[in-house]
Amino acid sequence: MAQADILQARPQAWRHCARRLRHCSLLALAAAVALAAALALPVPAEAGQLDRAAVAQLFPAPLMVGERDAELPVWPLYRQNATATELAGYVFESADLAPVPGFAGVPPNLLVALDAKGKFIGVSLLSQHEPVFLEGLGEPPLRQFLAQYKGVPLASSIRIGGKDDKSGSARDVHLDGVAKATASVRIINQSVLSAALKVARARLGFAAGRDPSLAARVREDVDEVLSLERMVAQGVLQQLRVPNREAEALFKGTPGAALDAEALRDPDGVFLDLRMAYVSVPAVGRSLLSPRSWNKLQARLEPGDHALLAIWSGRYTLMPDEFVRGSVPDRLVLKQQGLPLELRDLDLDLTLKEPAAFGGARVAAFRVIAQAGLDPGLPLDFALPLTRSKGIVFPERITRELALQYRLPQRYYIAGAADEKSWGSVWRARAWELGILSAGLLALAGALMLQRRLAANGKRLQRFRIAYLLFTAGFVGYWAQAQLSIVNVAGAMQALAAGRSLAYLMFDPATLLVWVFALAALLAWGRGAYCGWLCPFGALQEFSAHLGRVLRLPQIRLRSSADVRLKWLKFAALAAIAINVLIASSATSAAIAAPAALWQERLVELEPFKTAITLGFVRSWPYVAYAAGLVLLSAFWFKFFCRYLCPLGACLALLGRVRLFDWLPRRAECGQPCQTCRHRCAYQSIQPAGTVDYGECFQCLDCVVIHDSEDKCAPLLMERKRSNFIPIARADAKEQTS
Repeated sequence: MAQADILQARPQAWRHCARRLRHCSLLALAAAVALAAALALPVPAEAGQLDRAAVAQLFPAPLMVGERDAELPVWPLYRQNATATELAGYVFESADLAPVPGFAGVPPNLLVALDAKGKFIGVSLLSQHEPVFLEGLGEPPLRQFLAQYKGVPLASSIRIGGKDDKSGSARDVHLDGVAKATASVRIINQSVLSAALKVARARLGFAAGRDPSLAARVREDVDEVLSLERMVAQGVLQQLRVPNREAEALFKGTPGAALDAEALRDPDGVFLDLRMAYVSVPAVGRSLLSPRSWNKLQARLEPGDHALLAIWSGRYTLMPDEFVRGSVPDRLVLKQQGLPLELRDLDLDLTLKEPAAFGGARVAAFRVIAQAGLDPGLPLDFALPLTRSKGIVFPERITRELALQYRLPQRYYIAGAADEKSWGSVWRARAWELGILSAGLLALAGALMLQRRLAANGKRLQRFRIAYLLFTAGFVGYWAQAQLSIVNVAGAMQALAAGRSLAYLMFDPATLLVWVFALAALLAWGRGAYCGWLCPFGALQEFSAHLGRVLRLPQIRLRSSADVRLKWLKFAALAAIAINVLIASSATSAAIAAPAALWQERLVELEPFKTAITLGFVRSWPYVAYAAGLVLLSAFWFKFFCRYLCPLGACLALLGRVRLFDWLPRRAECGQPCQTCRHRCAYQSIQPAGTVDYGECFQCLDCVVIHDSEDKCAPLLMERKRSNFIPIARADAKEQTS
């Protein structure tokens, strides 16, 4: 900054400024007292804990709300059907079942209703603390997003954004996202689906493990008729043949040994000859069953249901005399990945296409409902329990199992979709964006490590800096939405205080990547790596400052003492936010926690980042005026917000005390007597003694340019003058005479 552009204030003016600073201190003290008084006032608690009456108002007749479940925090919904009362679904709050923290560290709370078949009746908002929805976009876009869940099956592959693909599966559902709030709606979607899956698994028969929407899907387009030999060769029809000898061997060494007289008398006789087939696969069903039986089977299956056909003969039967048709068999158990899946007899009289090939074997079809989450692409583990009893009055029961693993050939199913409900899908969708961002971060790291080479030419440094700040504002800020904020820090503090995971950060990979770089850079360069190069709002202020110099606007520069005092304001702002975060996180009373949370939300608005970067100045006019005013102020007062008000900058300055290196070169003459760098430092981060205050240094490298320039550095200029000095000697008498 040129000396001619600096306004030097008179002593009287500075005394007036000191009085104003004292007044500001008194106002800050008064605000602290007002805050303490506000914390003592009773206020309504956050929405979220509903009772039966409140839920009944939301779901009026013909629906009826039952008592809250004693084991699971859900309310059952009932519907009167003639003289019977049938289950219509369940209602629950997402925060009770899946408290996924948002970017403020507080989980959104949503009222979710599922019908008895696992379809969403609706999703409505109870409470949320997402910064972008509090003041920026407001809640209407969020409510519109939640309205899209109505009628969507939970077993669908639900994705945020994109367009419905006509060639894709009917189970693929695309929900329209919210511009400038992509990461937040993904977290909300995760909350809805995680809570709904817990209820569906516990009350609707969904699989206890794998998300059903991620399972492979049976191919309906493979329409062929297979011979019996080909089905066996491909593994479509798999067999378990057990002679009496092997069945007896299972009980060897146990009290159940030698209890089967027929097995001992005829060890080579057939104990069980079982064949299993995935009969709901069209090619398999048409090949095994008669056309009439195939049509009968299809009519009994709901979309997404699976049917497994058992054909057996021998002494052991899957359906003993006491078996009730239409129930769950005791003698055939199905598991997948160690989790039990319910098999239920369809109670159908089916006819095989070639019954003679099976010698009069018995046939039964068993159904696995779609909600169970059976994956056709994974092995099916069948177990057949064999039980023997020894004794008469209190018989001892000994049980052993026969096992058969069935695996459907790959050509008959479509592999499962990627997990669109987790953060992994977000990273994959933004892979190219993260690649560009990573390249930019590596370029910055290289520039800062080779800063002496970069600063060897002042014009080259200026061109590089302007280009990089354009990348920061345009790509990092407006495109990738990776503006760091004190909201991130407050949210992480609240999540940790509540014992919640920080996994929600993974839903915003660009911001996380910048955070990782900024924290790592603290070890090498301190605060300046982020604040000076990677902050999009800081870049806007610097462009404004360049414009101010081009227009020759007067520049405000405080004296060092006043500048140091004013810089403490950002630490006061950081302290106020931290205190409210701690109170909101640790208070057991809602009367204390709620106002602290409210004050926290107000205090973080000191940052104009959400208005200027996240929302692109599209917000109510007071916020826009504040953010735009700070940008314009930088044309007169260089980066005023960054230097004096930014709570994130204060946080990074404190964390930057772990810095391991002093990268900026200094000489013994710096400060004594040379003051060139100090006077030309726009951030006023060089002390009179010549040392650099890295807590206020933005790593702009202007002082490195001066330090290494023989035309700008006073000690180098003096040294050059001494080296170019030509001594003048007095001529002797002889030379004068001649």
